[in-house]
Amino acid sequence: MNPLDFTMREVEVTRYITPLREGGSLPAIVSCSDDFLYVLKFKGAGQGRKALVAEVICAAIARLVGLRIPELVVADLNEDFARAEADKEIQDLIKFSVGNNLGMHYLKGAITFDRNVTTISNEEASKVVWLDAFTMNVDRTVRNTNMLIWQKELWIIDNGAALYFHHSWDNWEEMALKPFVQIKDHVLLPEANDVASVNEKMKTILTESVLQSVVDSIPDEWLIYEDMNLTANDSRRVSCNF
Repeated sequence: MNPLDFTMREVEVTRYITPLREGGSLPAIVSCSDDFLYVLKFKGAGQGRKALVAEVICAAIARLVGLRIPELVVADLNEDFARAEADKEIQDLIKFSVGNNLGMHYLKGAITFDRNVTTISNEEASKVVWLDAFTMNVDRTVRNTNMLIWQKELWIIDNGAALYFHHSWDNWEEMALKPFVQIKDHVLLPEANDVASVNEKMKTILTESVLQSVVDSIPDEWLIYEDMNLTANDSRRVSCNF
């Protein structure tokens, strides 16, 4: 498998199983045409498409730095699922999300990471902290670690809160250059003693062409926003400059 091939497989949602109500965006567990289970993240929820863009970019960079993250797929959602849903909130969410959404492979039996229970090596902690500092992820704290332990290994999930500058396009150049002060709240910061070395290594890996390949893998429809007069490629150019 080519580590620089960021193309996502395309599947169809075949069954809506249950909503996950831990977060505000109401992701759901679904089964798809490849017979696997996924956590489906809806383009019509909350921050919607921009959160999906952040998920794709962060997943690719996580793999490049050597972290485990469940496979992402483009999951096509049919409007028929809304007709069969009794919950009005979920029904509306499905209606607003017909078409391509993001599926993250469901790690059945995984447990939430707890730093008081599981010890993470300095190397792995440094990689996670570097990833979240680089992508400006505000949501990997003690209150919400967004990490799982599956088969005795650490897995990274839920990166939709990263790249928060792309929610304010008027001054994205300024926001992209500001120090990321929220990293002080990172759950793994006390164990991360080698972030500088990770950063030096990633400078040689995460080239402009690699970043371009990452953003090229994002479906066009996730990059076109009704409140902005930008093409999908305009949005890709901004994402490449973070």
